[in-house]
Amino acid sequence: MNPGKVFRSVFKAREMTSLSFVIALFLLVGLVNHDFLSGENLLLTLNASVVFAMLAIGASFVIITGEIDVSVGAVMGLTAAVSASMIRDGAPWGQAVLAAVIIGLVCGTVNGLGLMYLRIPSIIMTLGTNGIIRGLIYVYTGGRWVENVPQNFKALSQVSFMGITIFYWSALAVAIAGFLVMSRLRYGRYFAAVGDNITCATFIGIPVRRVKILAFVFSGLFTSIAGLMFVSRIGFVTPMAGSGYEMKAIAACVLGGVSLSGGVGSLIGASIGAIIMASIGRILVFLNSSYDDNTITGILLVAIVVADALLQHRSIEHARRQRLNAKTAAAESPVLKGAGKE
Repeated sequence: MNPGKVFRSVFKAREMTSLSFVIALFLLVGLVNHDFLSGENLLLTLNASVVFAMLAIGASFVIITGEIDVSVGAVMGLTAAVSASMIRDGAPWGQAVLAAVIIGLVCGTVNGLGLMYLRIPSIIMTLGTNGIIRGLIYVYTGGRWVENVPQNFKALSQVSFMGITIFYWSALAVAIAGFLVMSRLRYGRYFAAVGDNITCATFIGIPVRRVKILAFVFSGLFTSIAGLMFVSRIGFVTPMAGSGYEMKAIAACVLGGVSLSGGVGSLIGASIGAIIMASIGRILVFLNSSYDDNTITGILLVAIVVADALLQHRSIEHARRQRLNAKTAAAESPVLKGAGKE
């Protein structure tokens, strides 16, 4: 097998653009402050992106199908609060992990069912569940922080291999596995097919309803894993934990080449976008900037969405011109002209 072909098959045009943007951004900041390019700082930035990476991986399934999930921040906050309090109170880790995963799966299923069976637009459905879950977090925690998470659980986030934490290696493995499933397996390709053209997907027999519900289930699942990683990394959970993370997850997807119009993108690209999201705060510190990272995130998100919309419009116009040229060439062919004379 040709390694070059493998590399090109994994890192397609949009992913390569995102990776090139990360490299160019880091080099530019490094020119201003050389300390930014130190090995220690780069590893810290990479490891710090793991929560965003897991959120973006989950959100990618939904966005690729042409929908949106703005409840991931609240779902992450709830799973983090529940698992952290269980571990603090002495429950076995397995029970805490299971509880977090069940919460994520239930939230994702509710979002998917609301979209497909109640016909509620995904932005409205997930915005509603976001508010409900935020209220549940306050009820569950009593408005107080969940603190005193055992040190041995927090130590999990520090276990590393070659300077990269086991959490990030896990996220990378999930992204690669998801890429292979969505690009090589028939059912995996259904996600992009549904997002690209839902009408055609229905006509050729793709179970659209099942695929979209499954996308939200995956979003809930990976969001719950992100919540567990958040607890281990931070060590405490506030009632507002995860607030604003939905925008960062969506921005990571878009920066990683996942189109908001659906049908285009990969989990690897979303993981690359997560690195950008995690690096913004550190970049602002090294540049001694007073800007808030949410401001930069918003600017990047708007800029990339506008660029993606222009590319989509250009692609549609190019396809339309090709169809017109084909029809014109057919009308001017000698065979058709001869048939017309007869």
